[in-house]
Formats: sequence, structure tokens, C-alpha cells
Amino acid sequence: MHEPRFPPERRGLTAIDGALALIAVLLIVQMWLLTATLESYLAGHHGVALPAMLVSGVLALACFGLYRFIRGVDREVRRR
Repeated sequence: MHEPRFPPERRGLTAIDGALALIAVLLIVQMWLLTATLESYLAGHHGVALPAMLVSGVLALACFGLYRFIRGVDREVRRR
């Protein structure tokens, strides 16, 4: 039987690194969305506020889901 190419701890850390990078991208998109929405709202386009709020909520839920994923992977790696 052969050794796995990467130990489970390393695979867990790689998954955590990828999830953290995705969280960073999602938060940057959320900040851009807030800036664009505020600019449009102040320019008198009040119809953009509700759709932007919904998209921002979805982005926040995605970040929370990735956070839960990271906690689960971390817990699994620490068990080993």
C-alpha cells in the first residue's frame, strides 16, 4: 500500500486557504455593491436599493456558509 500524496492535514489546510480566499473575494464584491448602490441611490435611482439588499444578503449567507465549512474542516483536521 502506498502513502497518500498529501497528508489529510495538508488537504484540510488547502481547503481552508481556498475558502478564505473566496470569502475575501465575496467581501470585496459586497463592498463594491454597497458603494455602487449608495452612489445610485444618492443620484435618485431608488429602485436599486431592494435588489442590492437582496444580493448583499445572499453574499453574506455565502460567506457564513464558507465560515461554517472552514470550522468543520478545522474540527476534522484537529481530530486526526
